[in-house]
Amino acid sequence: MSTATYELLAAPDAVNVTVAFIIGLVVAGALIGAVRIGMRVMDRESDRPRAEDQPHLPATGAVHEEREMREPDEIPLNQDGSPRLMPYELHHSGSRRGEDQRRKRWLPGSSGAFGSGGSGHH
Repeated sequence: MSTATYELLAAPDAVNVTVAFIIGLVVAGALIGAVRIGMRVMDRESDRPRAEDQPHLPATGAVHEEREMREPDEIPLNQDGSPRLMPYELHHSGSRRGEDQRRKRWLPGSSGAFGSGGSGHH
């Protein structure tokens, strides 16, 4: 840097305050410009939906969750013992409703998860 730059940096505090004020004005002007641009963008967007446009519950009331125990469908073997089936021989679901609808529970004395510190399944 030149000597003039050092002299400017060593100038009285009034110059430094003036430079800081000008930089602050530039930053404030940039923020005001950004807000104006954002307002123009929001004006071009479509209106927010009204309360009447929001979804409503059906006339029958709220839909509730239904749980059932499912069992996998076994793939039948062909006459020669090969498990090959054609796509048209399969139905749309790979499982069916299970005969036992009781919920599976943990066995007493078995651990809840890997590494939980339980004694494990005996």
